[in-house]
Amino acid sequence: AVAADFAQAAADVVVRLPGTSVCSAATLADHLGETRSRSVSQAELVDLVAGERAAGRRIVFTNGCFDVLHRGHTTYLRQAKRLGDVLVVALNSDDSVRRLKGSDRPVNTAEDRAGVLAELSCVDVITVFDTDTPIPLLEAVQPDVYAKGGDYTPEMLDETDVVRAYGGEVSILGYVPSQSTSSMVDRIRASAPDPGFTRPAGTATSAPAQPPAPAATADPDGSP
Repeated sequence: AVAADFAQAAADVVVRLPGTSVCSAATLADHLGETRSRSVSQAELVDLVAGERAAGRRIVFTNGCFDVLHRGHTTYLRQAKRLGDVLVVALNSDDSVRRLKGSDRPVNTAEDRAGVLAELSCVDVITVFDTDTPIPLLEAVQPDVYAKGGDYTPEMLDETDVVRAYGGEVSILGYVPSQSTSSMVDRIRASAPDPGFTRPAGTATSAPAQPPAPAATADPDGSP
């Protein structure tokens, strides 16, 4: 039923296009409009990828928490999209993030994180997974390229053996130094006021100190 729904929507797009045009994942997402998010279930993802692959498109897959999106994320996602035609982003569920990052994470829910990712033009499809690694999803989807950002080598990733076993590629992308969600969250927390501090009643908040006025500088004619 899911595959039939996507096929019908794609057919609606194709009949409006000139010649022998085909319907890409991005065009299909635009056609489905705001009533349907780019977020899909894992079963829907398998059907969608099968259709894209049948049309000869190259599938790129990446995964992560993407909690508090920053420039490092967007840079690497754009690089990942250049490796193929369709970029699938597998997003760790809230429970999965808590297991990986601690009880105080994620900062943003999976729904919010998926909503932000969906606004990036380089991201075509998003799915949420609840396991600690994306290996079960990789085995089901079997993307042409598994992309990962960060200071890794393919041999450091458990996913590498799985991807190479079915003939896929593993691509390690560059990252922006000093850009990480964990460091960003730490900086925000460090700058927050102490929740245990209570200002005494009647105490005014002091205005920030103003810098001293610069000394008068004489113009060439001697006037200040």
